Amino acid sequence: MNTHDLVAFVAVVEAGSIVAASARLNLTQPGVTRRIQNLEEMLGAKLLDRLSKPLKPTAAGHEAYEQGRRLLRMLDDLKSGVRGEFRLGLTPFLSEAGLTGPLDAVRAEFPALAVRVVSGWSPNQLERVCRNELDAAAICLPDGAVPPSDLAADDLGAQPVVFVVARDMKIPRIVDLERLSQLSWVINQDGCGFRDSLKRKFDAEHLPFSIAVEALDSELRLSLVSRGLGVGLVTPIALKRSAFRDKLKPVVARDFKPAVRAWIVHRAPAGRLERPIKLFRDGLDRELQAIIGS
Repeated sequence: MNTHDLVAFVAVVEAGSIVAASARLNLTQPGVTRRIQNLEEMLGAKLLDRLSKPLKPTAAGHEAYEQGRRLLRMLDDLKSGVRGEFRLGLTPFLSEAGLTGPLDAVRAEFPALAVRVVSGWSPNQLERVCRNELDAAAICLPDGAVPPSDLAADDLGAQPVVFVVARDMKIPRIVDLERLSQLSWVINQDGCGFRDSLKRKFDAEHLPFSIAVEALDSELRLSLVSRGLGVGLVTPIALKRSAFRDKLKPVVARDFKPAVRAWIVHRAPAGRLERPIKLFRDGLDRELQAIIGS
């Protein structure tokens, strides 16, 4: 088998077109097409559904893609060790823990590996891992939900959050859910696992869920909450590090303790990235456990 033919086929499947694959490989479009035809002739099967847009593999092509990708990763390991690019997705909730010690450990252990971090909500990160646009992702899902079965997934456990209001707000430190429903929320944009869990709980109790401000940045949300705009959700580490912590008051919901589960997901096999993914996963796990225990 000519590995150049296999590289071209994998690039077409991942890019979704001959045009995009040719740009990715710095080849002419006829050159890419010729390599695909060579591979099809050698395997005796049509590998691409040429009527679909974007191009999709046939059943035989899907199998050839999965096995070919494994083979290319093994060859890459033999030739160069842990080099190239590590495309890592991070959900905003895990950024505080993931962008410090765990990422530094990966860079120190694998200096020839270029780490590219992409921030985004968990559903989008999952889709990008499935499409091979990310090598791995640290995500959060509502408790009880699990990643797709065709991905390798490590459960890092339940992650708590804290309800906070302005310190001078006249509200007891222990409240019921109905009292919280009377307040407006300063919260993440739609797509956040905690927001989804919160909304489902309020809907189940037939209670209103009124949003005053949607903001992605945790410190901005805490600033708005400290000024009395509503109640917020914050991670323990973000609250501890916030410049507004002295102006905030944590409150406990008597009948609700929101949590999501953190996961590390990637496609299997991880190939040359197996050790970097494991190192990041173990470091993130330690950071999260320390936060929960503090």
